[in-house]
Amino acid sequence: MSLTFTNIQNKIWRITGTNSTTYTTAEIAIDSNLALDEVYTIGLKARGWNLDDFNHSKDPFITIDTVAGQRDYHFTYDEQSNLILDIHRVMLRESATSAYKTLTPVDMQSGSDVDSLYDGLEATGTPTRYDKTGNGIFLDPVPVNAVTAGLKVFISRQASYFTSSDTTKVAGIDGLCHDYLYLKPAYEYARDKGLSCAERLYRDLQDARKRVEERYGQTGREKDTNKRISVRVENNH
Repeated sequence: MSLTFTNIQNKIWRITGTNSTTYTTAEIAIDSNLALDEVYTIGLKARGWNLDDFNHSKDPFITIDTVAGQRDYHFTYDEQSNLILDIHRVMLRESATSAYKTLTPVDMQSGSDVDSLYDGLEATGTPTRYDKTGNGIFLDPVPVNAVTAGLKVFISRQASYFTSSDTTKVAGIDGLCHDYLYLKPAYEYARDKGLSCAERLYRDLQDARKRVEERYGQTGREKDTNKRISVRVENNH
């Protein structure tokens, strides 16, 4: 079942024998958000990029204008000021009325046939590929046209976090994984305080982790990667 932040608090207090004085709401908010981050870490590893918090009101992509003569574009936050965790797919359109087309990802640090990304010649044209370095992308060739919303960038981003004033807010993850959000804080509190329930909570936490891996591993979708073709040599003699 899905749990509200109040539900999570009450579960933690009951399991650990604490209350709002010995384990404050503000502390629980921080610890629950760290548990939420861990669910995201597990989920993104298992599912690739097809993961987003249900509480976000906008879809996980952003658009940005292309600038004539500008190769690099950097992204730190989305349009709602959520921290961008990764860039997974890049699309480009040649004019404000044309359709978006997916660009091919390449790696200018270790790939082949990528000299045009760093040779300093800055050849211009319609970009067909991109390199991702840090929080930025580098288009190749350099755009010759300025286009409104010329780039559409698919991203993963941070979760929508709890605050200490939340009561009915529900975490935007799979409802069958919500127990992780109270088990991790409860276990860590019990461990740090030397409570007798720590060992049992650790086992419960591992079971919850496996469930997260199973739930988010069901419908994975690969993010854009620079696929390499390897040749297998067989000796038939």
